[in-house]
Amino acid sequence: MESCQSAPSLNSGFKGVQITQEQGQREVFCGLTGIVWLHRKIKDAFFLVIGSRTCAHLIQSAAGVMIFAEPRFATAIIDDRDLAGLADANDELDRVVNQLLGRRPDIKLLFLVGSCPSEVIKLDLGKAAERLSIKYSDSGVRVLNYSGSGIETTFTEGEDACLVSLISQMSFSESTEKKLLIVGTLADIVEDQMARIFNKMGISNVCFFPSRLSSTLPPLSKNTFFILAQPFLNETAKGLEAKGVKRLSAKFPFGVEGSKAWYKAIATFFGVSSTVFDEAIKAPLERALKAVQVKKNIFQDKKVFIFPDSQLEISLARFLCQELGAEIVEIGTPYLNKKLMELELLALPNNVPIYEGQNVENQLQRCFDKKPDLVVCGLGLANPLEAKGFTTKWSIELVFSPVHGFEQAADLAELFCRPLDRHDRLKSLNTVETGVLN
Repeated sequence: MESCQSAPSLNSGFKGVQITQEQGQREVFCGLTGIVWLHRKIKDAFFLVIGSRTCAHLIQSAAGVMIFAEPRFATAIIDDRDLAGLADANDELDRVVNQLLGRRPDIKLLFLVGSCPSEVIKLDLGKAAERLSIKYSDSGVRVLNYSGSGIETTFTEGEDACLVSLISQMSFSESTEKKLLIVGTLADIVEDQMARIFNKMGISNVCFFPSRLSSTLPPLSKNTFFILAQPFLNETAKGLEAKGVKRLSAKFPFGVEGSKAWYKAIATFFGVSSTVFDEAIKAPLERALKAVQVKKNIFQDKKVFIFPDSQLEISLARFLCQELGAEIVEIGTPYLNKKLMELELLALPNNVPIYEGQNVENQLQRCFDKKPDLVVCGLGLANPLEAKGFTTKWSIELVFSPVHGFEQAADLAELFCRPLDRHDRLKSLNTVETGVLN
């Protein structure tokens, strides 16, 4: 792929925020990675990837699950006969689905997940899903499809595409009751913690999307509102708004300040008084503040460089500088939805350089020039940067780990502190060994 020059900086209406758009070679994972957390979340769903052996190896190794454990994902391998047009791919797909549903009667929702190979051979998984849904409707199985292809996407967009397909299955009611939808896959323990805080506020009309079972998808109405828990759900937000569901604006619930602002937006929506709100969050807020404060000294005078990978970059940069006191020397993000990220952008220090898109060669050179103490990046860049003497943090770990809310604020801080601690320990060990040799 040819490298391209960076576009001019854009002010974009945010005081002190300079956003530069870049194009060129990129380092990204594909959207199939989202299956790792989605299959754990929707417990009666199965994800069937239509792809290559590389797709199968990626998901199995990323999930850390052996095939004999019967996970709720698999890959229908596209082989040379399919690519050469010697076999009818739809007939083969029907055979695999029939075999799968015969073995796994617990499946209530089947996702046909597209990949780079299935898109290359123009396999229409949308029509296949419609055909199979009709075929297995008597068995109570719904079949949906979405693309997890890595062509022009980032790995978190797999969840975005999955949730868009689920929106079509959500019913519409005439209820006049005010209801809130929390959108984005969260660990069950995080949902339970949030539900306890909502209960203390006296809020009951809150649903999570996606839900733990496909049969319990929350209905929508003209009085349903939604708030995002994940920053990368651009198409999901558009899909819900197209259904007439309005969005609540808030910072994302990363760290103490982000979580407090997020809960405050929900409390205001439901008319919860300041006294009740303060009492409901008091204990978890105090625990989180105390735990994060312990980590703050580690980031004193530390510079952090963030490469684009997951679309979490803006929120994480806000947490690093606002709560841990780090100096952010550059933020890269694959795509920046200024409407969804407005409050996060306003919370950043003035003149932090933000790059939307990526020209990896140019970005690496800027990283070398700025000599950061910590580099947050994808797996493809981490080892080469470590070899160059940089300390790195895998950005994908920040998606795989529960990091939302007050109770996880310390865990989020620890994820960033760990590589710095490792660096200091290795440096100390090398100093001791050098002293012994001398």
